Amino acid sequence: MPAFAKAIGAVLGAMRGEDDGEFSMTETVLSDPVLTNKVLRLANSTMYSAFGQHVNTVSKAVLVLGTEAIGHLALGLKLVEELSSSASDSTQAHIEMEKAVLAGLVARELAATVRSPQTELAVVCSMLHTLGRMMVTFYLPEHWLKLQQRGGPGNEDAAALEMLGISLADIGMAAAQRWNLPRNLVAGMRTVDADTDAAQEPQGQWQAPGALPASDWVAGIATLARHCAASLWHDDEEGAAEIARVSAAFAPLLGLELEQMRGAIAQARETAAEELAIAPLSKPLERRAKALAQTRQRAAGNRILQSGLADMRDMVDTASPGQMVSAALETVYKGLDFSRAVAFVRNRRESRYAARMCFGALPKEQLAAMSFEDAYEPNVFHAALNSDRVIFIENARDPKFAAKLPQWWKTGLAEARSFVILPLSANGQPAGFLYGDWDETFPTIHLSQTEFGLLNDLRGLVVKAIERRHQLEMMSSRAA
Repeated sequence: MPAFAKAIGAVLGAMRGEDDGEFSMTETVLSDPVLTNKVLRLANSTMYSAFGQHVNTVSKAVLVLGTEAIGHLALGLKLVEELSSSASDSTQAHIEMEKAVLAGLVARELAATVRSPQTELAVVCSMLHTLGRMMVTFYLPEHWLKLQQRGGPGNEDAAALEMLGISLADIGMAAAQRWNLPRNLVAGMRTVDADTDAAQEPQGQWQAPGALPASDWVAGIATLARHCAASLWHDDEEGAAEIARVSAAFAPLLGLELEQMRGAIAQARETAAEELAIAPLSKPLERRAKALAQTRQRAAGNRILQSGLADMRDMVDTASPGQMVSAALETVYKGLDFSRAVAFVRNRRESRYAARMCFGALPKEQLAAMSFEDAYEPNVFHAALNSDRVIFIENARDPKFAAKLPQWWKTGLAEARSFVILPLSANGQPAGFLYGDWDETFPTIHLSQTEFGLLNDLRGLVVKAIERRHQLEMMSSRAA
């Protein structure tokens, strides 16, 4: 919490200083790689499609989104970052932090269904809606335990006024005001009563789609998101019933169709199941078991890579390049548990690369059809060959990456979700490459530095055999 208080000062300074030139929102964003990525992704999202889908610089993103939207995005990101790092030793604080993150996910999906220009504001307000709860769990854990004993888990608010002399919501609002958060953000932290807060207001620049006035619409979204998050977090039938009840109550106020709301909340739940750590819906024990199993699998795979390398070192001085390629391909196929592994060889006379051998499920006729010209084309394979670096593609199915994939890959290898390219360059000239991929049945993977090092050692041995063959050929031609 102290770190978050400092972080928001820098963000608010950039928001307020953009007009007089003392601060630069662009520089503030670029100083944080995670924030840079989120800002560019938001600027290219369908929500801002009217501005075009080609925002490549933060400078243009600032023009498209505005400093307020970027500031809200930054505040939400900093809240998640600081709380997740600061609350690691407190289970109760971590639980409230996860509920806040979940509320933000719900708010984003709900607001997006009506393409609201206040989506980012709604996300931050939803995260801050339980700021009072988070502060008490963080600073006063012993008082939090007493609140739970008095009111029962989930009903701490009911006991707070009597025991602390102030409500949890008022604690959060007081903190937000003390931090000098913008007025519209503090207003969005207000709790909306679905039965009494449906009032109309004069027309403004943006009209709320439901019965709530625009000034209260964000608070309504945040209130609903907070209710949904508290119920979703437990992932039980009682929570599902509560979500159905509050959705029906808030739908007319927010101008949302019930089916839209169900879909948005379901999408938020799906995202949360992947992102949250201890919430029941994220199945932490099952996830931990899978992670341990994958760790053991990766350790065993690295041992296979190491033993394969030992064999290749023993044979490098006598084996032909083809034998070394075969040994390398088998080693990476088994060591990294590839779905398929293919060796491509460059034929200089024909100016083409062609698949020569394969491990895994790949029909012979499909293998024979995989070839392409060696003339440079702007795709990931030529980029790997030119840079002579191991390339790892985590998500080959990303629509934005499609332009970097050649047609021969899309025709023969499109089932791959992730893949690796090991370029083989001898004497500065590409000689071929090894390719391996994983389909969707394999868990999401991130190669470690150890694995990158083993792959580079492996391809170095293959290159050594190729260069030795070239030297022998040159000596033979001179002798002739």
